[in-house]
Amino acid sequence: YTTSHPRDMDDELIAAHRDLPALMPYLHLPVQSGSDRILKAMNRRHTAKDYLALLDRIRTARPDIALSGDFIVGFPGETEADFEATMELMRQVNYASAFSFKYSPRPGTPGAEMPDHVPETVKDERLQRLQALLVKQQQDFGLSLVGSTIDTLIEKPGRQAGQKVGRSPWLQPVIVDEKAGEIGDIIQVRITKTGYNSLFAELA
Repeated sequence: YTTSHPRDMDDELIAAHRDLPALMPYLHLPVQSGSDRILKAMNRRHTAKDYLALLDRIRTARPDIALSGDFIVGFPGETEADFEATMELMRQVNYASAFSFKYSPRPGTPGAEMPDHVPETVKDERLQRLQALLVKQQQDFGLSLVGSTIDTLIEKPGRQAGQKVGRSPWLQPVIVDEKAGEIGDIIQVRITKTGYNSLFAELA
């Protein structure tokens, strides 16, 4: 389950995250930029303040929720100050994961006709800075789970012999011993360490 736009998150849906055990503590909620000027140019119809206030309401309802998002760097007219506003929003939210892209003009879209396109070299440099922050936040989130006991859904055999791979409630791959359970089982595991994009666990 994901939601595609912050405006879709109404009180009823927030309450569902609080009350329904079937909803995992993970939400993909794209924001695209932390700059109100760029958000307006993108026709996103929300401000950075709106987005952060919405996250406060969601986290009050579901304190263990983890967030992922989408970001576009180098939208036409984006200044260094606009980009830094995006970085600051990311620091405030502290994402568990996110997807990030360079803006690329597509024929027939409003952005393609806008002036002040950002040079590719600037877009590249900004994307690298943004992704470095996202990788650190993702790794810090994984490290915060070490030692905790969580439910894991076993999905498939692992890449290495003797392993199976499951999913945490926050969608991370969880690597366990192949004897820990069968595909489709939900098992309780204790997180022992992290990999670059995954968790390692043993039966709790």
